[in-house]
Amino acid sequence: MITHASFSPRLNSAFEGCYEVSRASALSGVPQSTVYLWARNGLVPPSVSPTRVKLWSYADLMVLRILYWLRHPKTNSGGEVPASPMARARQALAELNERGLDIWDDNDGNLSSPLRVDASGQIWLDVNGVPQHEGQAALPGSFDLLAPFDLADRNGPDLLRPRPNLRIVPGRVSGEPHLAKSRITTLSAAAFYQDLGDLTAVAELYPGFRVEAFRDAVEFERSLAA
Repeated sequence: MITHASFSPRLNSAFEGCYEVSRASALSGVPQSTVYLWARNGLVPPSVSPTRVKLWSYADLMVLRILYWLRHPKTNSGGEVPASPMARARQALAELNERGLDIWDDNDGNLSSPLRVDASGQIWLDVNGVPQHEGQAALPGSFDLLAPFDLADRNGPDLLRPRPNLRIVPGRVSGEPHLAKSRITTLSAAAFYQDLGDLTAVAELYPGFRVEAFRDAVEFERSLAA
């Protein structure tokens, strides 16, 4: 597991998680064959477990997105854009840490990502609606690392709030998508629905949670499998 001594435990949890290749692919939006290829050639090795059962972290999902975005037609004044993905992810988390921000606080009703990457691979932090890095404003054409995206016939979900009633928090349930303010994963909810065939019946297993939350979970899992 990769950690950074100066990071808060919350930010260090971004380097944990437990995503097998199919899950890493679905959540990052990067084709599974590409995830495997980048693991083999060392571009994005799975940081949780690089051995026989490979496991990627939440930070790895960020890295996969950065690299996938940069590897599609992007140029600057110097020509094709080189990528330094893990360094970029660490840089983003370090800046969050310095500013004392926690983008995974599920008590925030306006949960959103402040993280942007531009066509040069530079990470920017959105400050009051203006992406900045060391006081400089970002150039046009930046990409939100954690927001839903659609690129080259691929799409990836929101890595903070994939549905209104769902959250993804690296330090909770191994970074799996789950019902907000709970430890009920979308995988578990979808499995119960498959067994019971009735969302109301599933909701009755968890008093205090609305049917809509389980509908979000089931629909989200279906979208990942599509």
